[in-house]
Amino acid sequence: MAPKYKLTYFDGCGVAETSRFLFNYGGIDFEDVRIKQEDWPQLKPKTPFGMVPLLEHNGKQVGQSIAIARYLAKKLKLAGNDDWEDLEIDAVVNTVQDLYQKLAPLYYEKDESKKKALIETAQKETIPYYLPRFEELVKKNKGYLALGRLTWADFYFATMSPTFDVLTGRDNLAKYANLKGLMEKVNGLPAIKKWIEVRPKTQF
Repeated sequence: MAPKYKLTYFDGCGVAETSRFLFNYGGIDFEDVRIKQEDWPQLKPKTPFGMVPLLEHNGKQVGQSIAIARYLAKKLKLAGNDDWEDLEIDAVVNTVQDLYQKLAPLYYEKDESKKKALIETAQKETIPYYLPRFEELVKKNKGYLALGRLTWADFYFATMSPTFDVLTGRDNLAKYANLKGLMEKVNGLPAIKKWIEVRPKTQF
């Protein structure tokens, strides 16, 4: 029997990896569809807004990586227990996304001297602004980013953080013990550990 869920994204971790982590953590069977860059122009018009990741379920299609991850988190009891708790988690996730959006131009910049300047700004200003604040959150929340327990915000940070390292060319968590501990906790969950071992090896 075919899986109930189909997740389509490029052949990389990127913004789809949070949902892949959640599918595996919850033992939810899904089809992990990875498209090649050259095949994207044919598929793009068939998606609701010309973007991936794309989740398909019971003949319905939905895009938006964070919305998909939140949906899965609710199923797996990794969301909040009330509206305020959901708000706390969302605030963390959206702030991690802010950091990602500030670093994303590094990937697209082709001019080497401009790229060098962007990397310098990222290493000296952007990362030092965000990471100490995330570090404090983890310290305050008993080793997690929100609510003093494991939530999908932890999965989101753990899956986005390696991308930050690739973009900036350094181990950004080296001096942040709490964030490093959080990464180890998430990546050490049995189902996640197994997924990391078997997933396709890609740069991003």
